[in-house]
Formats: sequence, structure tokens, C-alpha cells
Amino acid sequence: MADRFPMTPAGQKKLRDELKRLREVERPKNVLDIEEARAHGDLRENAEYHAAKERQGFIEGRSKDIEAILAQAEVIDPAKLSGSRVVFGATVRLADTDSGEEVTYSIVGDHEADIKIARISISAPLARAMIGKDEGDTITLKTGKGTREYQIVEVRFLAE
Repeated sequence: MADRFPMTPAGQKKLRDELKRLREVERPKNVLDIEEARAHGDLRENAEYHAAKERQGFIEGRSKDIEAILAQAEVIDPAKLSGSRVVFGATVRLADTDSGEEVTYSIVGDHEADIKIARISISAPLARAMIGKDEGDTITLKTGKGTREYQIVEVRFLAE
């Protein structure tokens, strides 16, 4: 079995909800779509049938992927963590040491990262640079635009 990987309770719930929707909504609808397309006759030139079969493959594949992810997930609740050291589940406020501009990111599992809502993957370079550091520490990150330096202003552990 592959190594276990961290996931927040919110990430686990989102995947469980998606799996439930695939099984209870998408799969039954797809079965009906296939039956309806079959009723149209010749399957060789039936675009609806081929599209429905392709969708069936996607639904089954995604369901298996989610089941595997959930089986390997180690759920860690950030609300039960504390301290000033950056670990999985931390919400970290950083200040750019040059501009003073501040950003805040939550460190989450690979399957729940979403930069649009400031959730970065534990395997992202910025998260890896922060792990194990404390409030007040400075981290250096090489980017495509050169080297950036950030100070860890605050480490919090929030309920999701």
C-alpha cells in the first residue's frame, strides 16, 4: 500500500460528497442515458451512445480514484492542533521582507489545494519551505522571478 498522506476533515467531506453524487446521481442518470441511446438503434453511428459510454468510463474511473484517495488519507483536524510552529493544517500569515505585503495561506493535502481560496498543498515549494519553522522565522523561496524572502508573522490553527 502507498504511503498515507494528510487531509483535512473538510477535504475528506468534499471527496465523500463527490463520491456520493457520482454513485447516487451521475451513475443512475448515465445508465438511463445509455438505455435511451441504445433504443435509437444502430450503435456504430450513435453519438449519444458513445458519449454516454465515455461518461460511464469517467464516472467509474473518478469513483475508483476517490475511493483510493480516501483509503490512503490520514485525516488531521487543524482545530485540534496548536502552537507557533508551521505544520500540516496551519494557516500562516507571511510578510514579504522587501515590500511588506502580507499573504495568508492554509496548508492542506494535495487533493484539496486551491490557490484561489489560499489553500496550498503540503507538497508545494512554499509549504515545504515553511514546515517546521516558527513565528518570526524567515524563509527564502526561489521562484521564476528570482528569490523571495518572507517572514512568518503568525501561525494559527482554524476549524474549517
